[in-house]
Amino acid sequence: MPSKLAGKTIILTGSSVVQPIAQLIEENGGKVLHFPLIETVELITPEDPQWLAQLQTYDWLIFTSQNAVTSFFSKCVRYQVVVPNHLKIAAVGEKTAARLQANGLQVDFMPTIFSADVFVQQFALAEGERALFLRGSLAKDTIRASIAVDEWTVYETKSCLKHLNDLEKALVQCEQPIVIFASPSAVDIYAKRIVPDLNWGYVKFASIGHVTTAALAKYGVTPIVQPKTYTMQAVIEQLILEETTND
Repeated sequence: MPSKLAGKTIILTGSSVVQPIAQLIEENGGKVLHFPLIETVELITPEDPQWLAQLQTYDWLIFTSQNAVTSFFSKCVRYQVVVPNHLKIAAVGEKTAARLQANGLQVDFMPTIFSADVFVQQFALAEGERALFLRGSLAKDTIRASIAVDEWTVYETKSCLKHLNDLEKALVQCEQPIVIFASPSAVDIYAKRIVPDLNWGYVKFASIGHVTTAALAKYGVTPIVQPKTYTMQAVIEQLILEETTND
């Protein structure tokens, strides 16, 4: 019986790839290529010490990405700040929660679906509580528009263009390429930088999250998979399932 992803090239466009994901693809016969279209860097500002000094005035810290966790703790280390014990932690996503736990913080709330849209439906502040949202530069105003939070931008997301030529070559040369998008930003970069040369055409796409799927829809593209669980693991597992069904 052939491997589930035999003959297929899975192209990942996020800022990083964890080894278990690459291993899962390869174990099922697929080839893994990583061409990040975005990159994230900690945003360091003169206001950082002031934000850290104010941590004790909050009841909740809200994290929606691993990048926010990494940047936050980098600031804590730089200014030798210990996170106050009384703070409760809200996290969106298993990986975000795991990164928080690895840094010694217990997660007190996580939505059933790893999306800011669902988070604001399920999370509520008690009367008198204050929350601080640790965000990235491109975060939408979903949380701020629905919950009374303060926002601290701790990292910024930038276009990563140095892999574009290699990505184009792979799309042309590789057999049955499947491009996976994990953010609307990556979709937009692909649309502006790759599509004018290659069109959306013969390439298949997979998506993490309904917001990313909506970004594809703007260009008239429907992903072949968008799992209910918003993780890379779930995308790969569904791809394997879909290919098994199609055999």
